[in-house]
Amino acid sequence: MPVVNVAMYAGRTDQQKSDLAKAITKAISETAGIPDSATTIIFQDVEKTEWAVGGVMASEDQ
Repeated sequence: MPVVNVAMYAGRTDQQKSDLAKAITKAISETAGIPDSATTIIFQDVEKTEWAVGGVMASEDQ
């Protein structure tokens, strides 16, 4: 069933990730009628030195 990949800057707490996982799972369940147990969420913590937007490294963007 659904697999959701969430890539975001490193630094979120375990509680923040847990809250986000619950919110994403709920949205999928309510919108698509899929049981909560069928949704998988994968978090990828990415350092700003490994992320660029518009050709600018996130670590350089103040």
